[in-house]
Amino acid sequence: MAKPVKRKKNTKKPMKAAESGAGSKGGLLLQDGSFWPGECFGATGTTIGEVVFHTGHQGYQEILTDPSYRKQILVFASPQMGNQGFHEIDRESDRVWASGAIVRDYSEGISHWRRSSSLSEYLAKEKTPGLSGVDTRRLILHLRESGSQWGVLTTEKKSLVELRKLLKDQVSMEGLSLTQEVTTKLAYRWTEGSKNLATTELKRSKGGLKRVVVMDFGVKQQILRYLIDVGFEEVIVVPAKSKAAEILGFKPDALFLSNGPGDPAADAEIIAEVKKLIREVPTFGICLGHQILALALGLETFKLKFGHHGANHPVKNLTSDRVEITSQNHGFAVRELSGQQVREIEVTHVNLNDQTIEGFRHRQLPLRAIQFHPEASPGPLDSLQIFQEFQRGFAA
Repeated sequence: MAKPVKRKKNTKKPMKAAESGAGSKGGLLLQDGSFWPGECFGATGTTIGEVVFHTGHQGYQEILTDPSYRKQILVFASPQMGNQGFHEIDRESDRVWASGAIVRDYSEGISHWRRSSSLSEYLAKEKTPGLSGVDTRRLILHLRESGSQWGVLTTEKKSLVELRKLLKDQVSMEGLSLTQEVTTKLAYRWTEGSKNLATTELKRSKGGLKRVVVMDFGVKQQILRYLIDVGFEEVIVVPAKSKAAEILGFKPDALFLSNGPGDPAADAEIIAEVKKLIREVPTFGICLGHQILALALGLETFKLKFGHHGANHPVKNLTSDRVEITSQNHGFAVRELSGQQVREIEVTHVNLNDQTIEGFRHRQLPLRAIQFHPEASPGPLDSLQIFQEFQRGFAA
């Protein structure tokens, strides 16, 4: 048997802020004092956020417009970005939610037939700054070793003293509620199915549940499309802090808890309302919704060192005994179960990289949740069938 190859520890240290200046070309200053120079694209400006990295090699349009990336600066592992331009059809919301974008090589050689603008033009329109020419491999290794940090990205002529001041008072992502910043202000009905740009195995059910209420913590549009695709005749999206009585007033057959940004434990009001609902209707949660449902059931969550952000994370489905490659975007996870929790709740999915919980179901009630994104956008569709299972009320 071949011996596993040990990864050499990254011994190269990033430039210290004192060794370089934040010149006209722009750069990123991290909390630990390291400075990462780059060339500007997108908007002119200065932005602050938690710096995280995404390991996917496609789908930057969906990623940048995913509300779950609120207050985060994205470092892309793919060596080249921008060669597809930007096309409106691939947005996951009506705006860019990421605070900034960092890439190794930005390309203006746009070749995609559906493009409506370049990526740089779209980011400029959305007032989102970007940096290219950054040694992203080195930066990602740095974040893997140190953990996610807050940083300030600038494409303006700002001194290091100014940048340090901007970072000084930044809060941690722990304890930070962001759902109110990304949720819808008013309830609305969603009627659009998927655009059939990719072949899927989804089939519209003739029976099953008909009306689903979606608690919007930052929901991606592809999730809403798949709810229509599998046979829900009515998809009603409501604000994150809707009261249980309001939601039950819609007479839902099912409840969906969406993805979203921030620390789930900081949303105590939402958790309290979900507690009132889970014994009334079949409930399904994805990502932040997975964590909110776990907290409503008495479980705990914790902050991951550098989070899971990518389109290639292997997850073991313990029910089917198969590995599913998944799309992921979360900085928190559900803590391991113990005692009475194990008697009431069954873990259904486990992350094969770090063994964290990726899915669970209640042993008596029709409640299920998964930490990853079965809808992809971008990423693989290995777990898409769970939408069909939800539309059937998780009936065996």
